[in-house]
Amino acid sequence: MVATIRLLAHNKIHQPPGNLHRRISFADGTVARVYRETVVDVESVVEPVTLIVGFRLRGVGGNKIAHTVFRLESLLNTPLFVGFKGFVSKLWMAHDNNNLYRGVYDWDGYDNADAYARALWWPLMVVSERASIKYQIIPGVGRDSMLADPDVSPDGGQWWRPVHVE
Repeated sequence: MVATIRLLAHNKIHQPPGNLHRRISFADGTVARVYRETVVDVESVVEPVTLIVGFRLRGVGGNKIAHTVFRLESLLNTPLFVGFKGFVSKLWMAHDNNNLYRGVYDWDGYDNADAYARALWWPLMVVSERASIKYQIIPGVGRDSMLADPDVSPDGGQWWRPVHVE
């Protein structure tokens, strides 16, 4: 929380509009739309890592109002993750046709991304179907590089592997 306060005080957290409404198709046949991006100013990234987190909200299903409320409320979660060591950026993905939400992150450091994903599991467990919570870390590839050329990510990982970006 101290790191987040420091970032806010120095105006280093941004929500640029450049990726809003981009649609990402995944290897499992689903498509999700970016509804928000959060970026922290960093001088450089030493060990680029892409982290993709997926979860399905408990009891929401196809309820459009509940999905809208969740997307609005999720802004309040920003201070919980931007201060984590190594955080660079996050694309907030709306639920796909299987009601799976994804966060597509850029991190500096595999261990940093892994520590965050493990910490995130606990708050997600409160609001999500427990079995739906999953994550994939792709070392050596930054988020933007992976999205620009999905072939740079390892094969497999149906739910997390992007195959096309619009």
